Amino acid sequence: MAKQYIPPVGFYFALSFKGEQTGFKEVSGISLEMETEEIVAGGENRFLHRVPTIASFQNLVLKRGITSENSELLKWCENILQGSLSNPITPQNISVYLLDASGDYLMIWNFYNAYPIKFSVDALSGENNEVLIETLELVYTFFETTNNSKNSNH
Repeated sequence: MAKQYIPPVGFYFALSFKGEQTGFKEVSGISLEMETEEIVAGGENRFLHRVPTIASFQNLVLKRGITSENSELLKWCENILQGSLSNPITPQNISVYLLDASGDYLMIWNFYNAYPIKFSVDALSGENNEVLIETLELVYTFFETTNNSKNSNH
């Protein structure tokens, strides 16, 4: 009898930067979209031809509880963002791992030539009793996905 497919959970993941694993509350922006261009055909007024042009990627957004830990990722972001372009921007590769219940990876998203464009901290408020969240936003050239076929249960 074939095993029943159980979809992976989205809350067990890890982020790797220069071999260092860093924890985040949320990772978003894993998105690929094909842009199109509309072309008018001479004499044809009922529709426009929509042809594909180029793939585009959203920014990678990383959120976590603010920490005093000075990770390599945070040092790299601060160096670029606080350098006011006097420091060279050194793109880096970043990997996000989706993990299974035993901690083995199911999927890896590798983001190439990434660099930070924004760092922000949630609003400070005396009315909230929540963890203070810091957000890093990065751009990247492209990403590739790798599946761990030995851990796939379908």
